[in-house]
Amino acid sequence: MSSITLAPTFSASAPRSRPGATTVAAENAVVVSAAPRTRLRITARGRRVLAGLVALPVAGAIAFAVLGGGAALASGTQTTGASFETVTVMPGDSLWSIASEIAPHADPRDVVDAIARLNLIRSGTLEIGQKISIPAQYSSGK
Repeated sequence: MSSITLAPTFSASAPRSRPGATTVAAENAVVVSAAPRTRLRITARGRRVLAGLVALPVAGAIAFAVLGGGAALASGTQTTGASFETVTVMPGDSLWSIASEIAPHADPRDVVDAIARLNLIRSGTLEIGQKISIPAQYSSGK
């Protein structure tokens, strides 16, 4: 009868195995199977394509901003600046008293709200000498 003996070979010239690789030893021959590589390699052409795909939305946004953003400013129509009647705040004046004076037949709450919105008055406090613009719908009622 014949017998076959498999024994591991230890030689200085044997190739090192990578993690995950299997090694089979038979009659002084070592076979190492290659583990799959997970590192992505990209060619120069691939880098150009990737850069183009990234730059395309950026270029589109810039083109949209340049072509569409100036349309509101360059409408071609000449507008005159809005002119408002102004009232100078005197000692003892309040928004309520000014609203009652400029629009005696309107609801003072609506007039006070319109004056506050037009002049960006949030707290309702006025300073003596302050110039307050009167909304156009109430300026002719004085």
